[in-house]
Amino acid sequence: MAKKDYYDILEIEKSATPEQIKKAYRKVALKFHPDKNPDNPEAEDKFKEAAEAYEVLSDPQKKQRYDQFGHDGMRGGGGFGGGEGMSMEDIFSQFGDIFGGSAFESFFGGSGGGRRRQRKGSNLRIKLKLDLEEIALGAEKKIKVNRLVQADGVTYKSCTTCGGAGQVRRAVNTMLGQMVSTSTCPACNGAGQVIDHRPPGVDRSGLVSKEEVISIKIPAGVAEGMQLSMSGKGNDAPGGGIPGDLLILIEEKEDETLKRDGNNLVYELYLNFVDAALGTSVEVPTIDGKVRIKIDPGTQSGKILRLRGKGVGDINGYGRGDQLIHVNIWTPKNLTKDEKEKLESLKSSENFKPNPGKGEKGFFEKMKEFFSGE
Repeated sequence: MAKKDYYDILEIEKSATPEQIKKAYRKVALKFHPDKNPDNPEAEDKFKEAAEAYEVLSDPQKKQRYDQFGHDGMRGGGGFGGGEGMSMEDIFSQFGDIFGGSAFESFFGGSGGGRRRQRKGSNLRIKLKLDLEEIALGAEKKIKVNRLVQADGVTYKSCTTCGGAGQVRRAVNTMLGQMVSTSTCPACNGAGQVIDHRPPGVDRSGLVSKEEVISIKIPAGVAEGMQLSMSGKGNDAPGGGIPGDLLILIEEKEDETLKRDGNNLVYELYLNFVDAALGTSVEVPTIDGKVRIKIDPGTQSGKILRLRGKGVGDINGYGRGDQLIHVNIWTPKNLTKDEKEKLESLKSSENFKPNPGKGEKGFFEKMKEFFSGE
């Protein structure tokens, strides 16, 4: 039998906007939802048709293919629109959130339409202090955490309140007729089973605390306040299910020498005015170890030197920042009488005036004499 046109299924025009497509699907899906039409195969088929139509028309590429080639363009295209049909579980897992979350769940009992809810364990949160080198280059840290895990020796039995379904139903009479409302079972919290026996030391959820060593890979470029997540490394879910996550809050240890500025590092270099005037070479610290840099003659206070690729690694993997070296000229405060006299003798030199221009050689010679004691 030829398939019905997707636009006819959702009762929309080809020019419908994505929001109009979404709204139309929600309307049809609610109309033919299995909870609203129990034991009605025809309604279930229409519910599946609507989901298949929405799966294609909500995807711009699939919609373009369908508009051009019809159902033939969907063959082998993957997804629900591939012509192979779909299960109810597929529909609920793929499009459950299309109904607006809580409003849909409160009326139909969740995206699973009355199915047992898969529980998730609680998350664990820890703080992790990292030094500048670990932040700049990335690191692998081993930490100890206390997790709640499934205990050995715990036995379960089916919940008598919901009969193992995880949800309870009740009929509601409305002006549209009798509707079925479902909600999470209060006795088992949706698990569908309760503990029959638990050994000493095991809590009411069948969990026990256990210390584990977890290896955490820290990418380069993390920052203060950033939160990393390790899926499945949190607490186990009571009665089985999906473990929670381990949430890692990053804290930066302040470095005494290098300061971080985004992906760049800043180092404050202090030179005496003689070295700045005559030029020299000095060692400066970097994340990768000490390096020697050249100071050109006549270097002024406030000059910024750059060491490319010596900064912090980018969190998105785009290489490393730079190290910026701020030059500060240090002026001595306590001079001897002899030192003062020698400086006084240089005071009238043209080279001591702003923008000296010519005469630098004479100034350098006089500075050499000053430090040689001649």
